[in-house]
This record gives sequence, C-alpha cells and structure tokens, in this order.
Amino acid sequence: MSRAATNLQIDSARLWGSIHETAQFGATAKGGVRRLTLSSEDKQVRDWFRQACEDAGLEVHTDALGSQFGLRKGRDMSKPPVGIGSHLDTQPTGGKYDGILGTLGALEVIRTLNDAGVETEAPICVVNWTNEEGSRFAPAMMASAAYVGDFTTDDILSRKDAEGTTVGQALDSIGYRGDKPVGFQKLGCFVELHIEQGPILEAEGKTIGVVDSGQGVLWYDGKISGFESHAGSTPMPLRRDALATLSEIVLAMESIAKKLGPNAVGTIGEAVIANPSRNVIPGEIAFTMDCRSADGAIMDALDRDLRAAIAEIAARRKVEVKIDLVWRKPPTHFDPKLISAVENAAKTLGYSSRRITSGAGHDACNLNTIMPAAMVFVPCKDGISHNELEDATQPDCTAGTNVLMHTVLAIAGVAS
Repeated sequence: MSRAATNLQIDSARLWGSIHETAQFGATAKGGVRRLTLSSEDKQVRDWFRQACEDAGLEVHTDALGSQFGLRKGRDMSKPPVGIGSHLDTQPTGGKYDGILGTLGALEVIRTLNDAGVETEAPICVVNWTNEEGSRFAPAMMASAAYVGDFTTDDILSRKDAEGTTVGQALDSIGYRGDKPVGFQKLGCFVELHIEQGPILEAEGKTIGVVDSGQGVLWYDGKISGFESHAGSTPMPLRRDALATLSEIVLAMESIAKKLGPNAVGTIGEAVIANPSRNVIPGEIAFTMDCRSADGAIMDALDRDLRAAIAEIAARRKVEVKIDLVWRKPPTHFDPKLISAVENAAKTLGYSSRRITSGAGHDACNLNTIMPAAMVFVPCKDGISHNELEDATQPDCTAGTNVLMHTVLAIAGVAS
C-alpha cells in the first residue's frame, strides 16, 4: 500500500455533518429518529443517499426489494466488489446512529478515496439494505436474507405490516421497487460498521469492537386460549386466565435464560389481550418471544426447556398455548481473515480494541452464510440503542469509519 493510502484519514466533520443532516428525515421531538421501512421518511433519506452516491461517482442501482447498491469501479473489474454498508431504516423510537452510521461511513470511505485519488484493485460497493429493523415488516433483515436465498423475492413482497400493507405495495408507494433482480449485484465479501448497541466497549474504554461472532436468534409467535369470564363472580381456583398464564411464561423464560447464561437471553416483547375489559378475565392473548445465543447447543436448550415449561404451565392452568417458531437464525462466526483485517487496521491506526460478540442481528450475519463477512463496532453511550436517547461521539464514529476504510483497502488492494 502506498504511503498516502497508509496515512489516509476520513473527513470527520463531513461524516458528522452527514449523520446529522440525515437525522432530520423522521426527526422526533426527543432528539431521536422515527424512519420506518418504506415510509415517506425512508423515501426522503433514500433519495438523499442515492444523490450522494451519484455525486460521489458511484453507479447506483436498486433491486426488487428496494436495496440500494452504489458501485465504485476498481482497476480490475473482473474481481468481485468489496461490499460495505448497512441500513437506513429505524425503530419507531430509534436514534441517529443505528444502521445509518454504517451506511454513511461507507459513503465517507468512497468520498475520502475520491479526494485522495486512490484507485483500488477490486471495485467497492456501498449498500443500503431494506428493512433491517423488522419493526414494520417481519422478518428483520429481510432484504439481505432474500439476497442469500433464505426467502424468495415473492415471499418477502407479500409480507404485510399491521395495517395490511404488503412490502410490494409499500415499495411502489415510495417508488423504490427497483428493476434489478435480488442478487444481481455480486459481492466478494462484506464489512459492516455499526454502533455496538451494548455497554461493553464503553465500560472497558475500548474504541473498536472487532466482531468475531453474532448471536443466533429464535423468534416465536404465541397464542394463549383460556376462557373469558366475570372478574367478580369467578372463583380464583376455577379461572382459566390467559394473562396469568402469560405472566408465568414470562418468568419461566427469564429463569431459563438465566440458567443457560451468560450466553443466553430471552424476551417477550409484545402481548395483546383480545377484547380487553376491566372486569373480564382475559381469555385470549397473542404474544411474541425472542431468544438469542451465540451457541447453537444453548439455542437448542432454550427451545427445549421453554416448550417443556410452557406445556406444564398450560396443563396446570387448563389453557391452550400454541407456540410457532417463525424464524431461526443460527449463530454467526465471521470470517477469520476479515476479522484479522479489522484487528490489524485498528492496531495500525492506534485504536484500542477487543474481540466482541454481537448481541443484535445484522445484515452482515446473513451475508456471512454465502461470503466472507466481518463487522466493526464503536461504543454507544450507556449501551443504549433502539431508543431516542441513543448516542455516540464524533471521535468514535470517525475511528470506526477509519478502521472500515483501512480494512477495505487491505481487502480490495490499492492499484499501483
């Protein structure tokens, strides 16, 4: 690598300005961002991103699920591109950094290489993946999952939000159903920059997280069918209370996850009582469960122990509980060579780092199933994410983007 490329640093002020400029699209009163997938706010940021990519000289295309690809040519176009990027959508009460740091960081890498006149051997492709969050449409990370073949394009296009709008209809409503088939843009590997979404880096005073693995995920849809009856005249022993049943399931999940810990977590994040009334014992509840571990054997144990506990609770309380596993994502173990490239970049640049497991799912985890992939983490304040209080510092975002750039240069090679 040339001396100029070795000493290359991104434009910190430009990156920071882009982050805060795009945070206006869906800005909330509390300082966060509400930019749901394929909403009008998502269209605004997509339009901004497309124009910024074109201004940086990238050849921009959109696939049938709305994912955006910006290609920077390399000296040797027979080589597959190095993919970098993340996502632009947010949670309903999201922050300024989740996802978009990785996408804008990738854009800043391109801008910096352009400014310095650096040509890489292999091309580089900046990507915005559709619906990473999964807050409007399920499953999360659906576009990258379709890219790797976990779902068909038609399956994803038919998925509906809570109002009954399909992904296809939502894409059409904002003009982002692209003309390229899913998978049209081949990638040789993928590197994703992201805030940690956890407290470890900040607590240990580390600047860079070198992500070596990602947790596997189990998503369940559950339904409890008890019996609605009068709250005043039904004796306690004769009740078939769906909510009391759910309460036991919640505590059972907590107990099981703790028993299998520290590498296991479990959450019941949604619960809806059918036809709720103050003086009626709940008879039907729909709920969701999210279980995670970086160990496949622990995932199996979570599933087994939860099903056994739920069966016992249902029998004792004389209710019916149905549990459907709607998504199983195996644990991710990232590519050793790319992990080393990230680690070497952090060391060369003088940033403190540590190996780390991603507690959250990311598009890079999906892509790792068909190509080498890796991730770069930077700290976020108090480990808070998926919240309007989400925060990260300019120096940390700059450091992560510098590590991303030098990882890319190591992989793509600098043309002599």
